[in-house]
Amino acid sequence: MSGQSLLVPGELSPHRSVPGAIRRPEYVGKPAPAPYTGPEVQDSETIERMRVAGRIAARAMEEAAKHIAPGVTTDELDRVAHEYMCDHGAYPSTLGYRGFPKSLCASVNEVICHGIPDSTVLRDGDIVNLDVTAYIGGVHGDNNATYLCGDVDEESRLLVERTRESLNRAIKAVRPGRQVNIIGRVIESYAKRFGYGVVRDFTGHGINSSFHSGLIIPHYDSPHHTTVIQPGMTFTIEPMLTLGTHEYDMWDDGWTVVTKDRKRTAQFEHTLVVTDSGAEILTLP
Repeated sequence: MSGQSLLVPGELSPHRSVPGAIRRPEYVGKPAPAPYTGPEVQDSETIERMRVAGRIAARAMEEAAKHIAPGVTTDELDRVAHEYMCDHGAYPSTLGYRGFPKSLCASVNEVICHGIPDSTVLRDGDIVNLDVTAYIGGVHGDNNATYLCGDVDEESRLLVERTRESLNRAIKAVRPGRQVNIIGRVIESYAKRFGYGVVRDFTGHGINSSFHSGLIIPHYDSPHHTTVIQPGMTFTIEPMLTLGTHEYDMWDDGWTVVTKDRKRTAQFEHTLVVTDSGAEILTLP
């Protein structure tokens, strides 16, 4: 594995503003979102609005990823995605969600998820996950992907490639009538072939007008998650695989989650809608 030194928190830039004309999610300015009480199955009009939100989120992530290079800060990636979403009439869903201070999550190397963009400078050989969610038309679209920065070692490159494949396999397993635990079963069985850890405490989730609806999509084989998949359900699948343990520590910022053994980790995510025959990805650029 890469011999990179471990990450430490950087300095935060000032709060980025969002044009006043852009609609905010209800949780902005509050300590927590209101509990979601609506259905997990969405009507066709809501799904169409989610396609718009998902497309903007995917393109914003794509734009930010173009800037990944040694010497670039994670805060610069945040700026690019923030401006793209605002320029297209969308609010960056993470900005102000439970007090999160930035417009995307940038999780580098041993950071499993929820890394806060700051003055951290990307180095040759890093891997970096960008997690971007856009809110427009009263709904959210959520996606993430892990990218290579410069010349990345083979072990890390394979981890990234296989984590992407685990998501692809999980999406193919989605069928009406199956239980959601089929998703985690597929991911975990694939990850075990390579000795990877599968993060358990951070999961996929229902998404619609709510950023996190309460529906849980585990990425490991869980007999307890027996919700039956139905056409019209909208949720994310976002496996997090590690080179070592699935256990984690959290930084003092209350957000940044790192592997307990500080080995590298990768993640990929799409927002999906269940169709009569499988699943449609809503977060395609």
